[in-house]
Amino acid sequence: MRYFANESTILMRKLAVLLPLALLALFASQLTSCKKDTFLSEGNLDFSADTVVFDTVFTTVGSTTQRLKIYNRSNRNLRVDEIELMGGENSPFRINVDGISGVLHNNLEIEGSDSLWIFVEVTLDPNGGTLPLIVEDSIRFRTNGVDQYVVLAAWGQDAYFWNNEVMPQGTLPNDKPHVVYGYAAVDEGETITIQAGTDIYLHNNSLIYVFKGALHIQGTKTDPVTLQGDRLEAEYDDVSGQYYGIYFQEALPSTIDHAIIKNGIAGVHLFSEDPSNSSYTLEMSNTTIQNCSRYGTFIYDGAKVKAENCVISDNGIHAFLLLRGGDFNFNHCHLLSYGPGDNVGAAIGITNYFDDTIGPINEGTITNSVIYGNGDYEVAMDTLTQGTIVLDFQRNVIRADDPFTDAFYTNGNIWNANPLFNDIPGLDYMWSASSPLNGAGDSAFGITLGMNPGTDICENPRDAVSPDIGAYELP
Repeated sequence: MRYFANESTILMRKLAVLLPLALLALFASQLTSCKKDTFLSEGNLDFSADTVVFDTVFTTVGSTTQRLKIYNRSNRNLRVDEIELMGGENSPFRINVDGISGVLHNNLEIEGSDSLWIFVEVTLDPNGGTLPLIVEDSIRFRTNGVDQYVVLAAWGQDAYFWNNEVMPQGTLPNDKPHVVYGYAAVDEGETITIQAGTDIYLHNNSLIYVFKGALHIQGTKTDPVTLQGDRLEAEYDDVSGQYYGIYFQEALPSTIDHAIIKNGIAGVHLFSEDPSNSSYTLEMSNTTIQNCSRYGTFIYDGAKVKAENCVISDNGIHAFLLLRGGDFNFNHCHLLSYGPGDNVGAAIGITNYFDDTIGPINEGTITNSVIYGNGDYEVAMDTLTQGTIVLDFQRNVIRADDPFTDAFYTNGNIWNANPLFNDIPGLDYMWSASSPLNGAGDSAFGITLGMNPGTDICENPRDAVSPDIGAYELP
């Protein structure tokens, strides 16, 4: 015989089973919640640095981004109750925590033995002063009722700013740096002098533009004029291509003495020449041009350059390029390739044509100079015989696996003799007494440019009988 319970009895039995299960689930959820809090770390944070420093930021120019890493050294998760930029909305600093910008961040959880990135930037307001300023703020981290702080510090510098502007006639002041956006121009018929000790910082793709005017850079051995990019953080020290360079277009006679031009695209670029100018477009002396992404000195379509005691090295393609004609006279110079990357060309590239146009080379002289690098041939020429070509290379040290036999390589050129530079990676192109440069020059090609003719780039006197080859004279 089988017995069947009525519906109410069945329902009561079901409830008797289900209610304990529901209570158990509720208890378990509460236990899990309690467990999560109970097993959080009771420790605090560690930091990759106790101070985030920005070294020389120009006023109104945003900084590069600095990074701070915060660590949870515990094996348990750690809750960060607050991360706060103490200067608030008025701070010159900006922080980004785990991809989110803002001055206050709450309830962030870092897993055990994990870390979190914080990114910091700064923009400083002008103070109207000539001396550097120091601006500080801090970030507060609160974990488990404890506040920890990381200091933010920026060394700022007020400057003269040029933003697609024509510079006024006369001498630029040197009491503050000059920062260029776009271009700072020398206008037609005008003359601008840049005096010793002037520092010029150029923003991305910016240039000094000389249009049918004259530019005179007058540095000294102890106070050179410096041109470089406007990012002064250490990681930008050797980054090429940060700005264009100095661009001369049909310029009046100009001069550069004791300048350092580095990390540009084309250090000095000369395009054509004023038809009324019978002398050199540019006379350059005692100057270093290095680490440009393309060319150290570039002559195009008829400009004329005379250079003495110059070190032009470590540029992306050529130390010196002549294209579609022009004149040059290099004496006691270092013309070196040694550039970064895989596209480094010969130290010297010469061609008298471009776009079906041929230009004359009425003076193509290199004397007492070292033309060297890592390539098999450090002189590259591609010329058409239809144009005027006058070349004269004398008393140089030249790298070419097979020495050239052209008639213009006359009077004591030395082939494939390692100059024995002190430190090529460190850009130290001085040498010792055992170098083939020592005493191998010709005093007939004397130094005539600069404030101290007859000296080398360091203003050491040149030997009156047997001067050294290149920009340096061994003391």
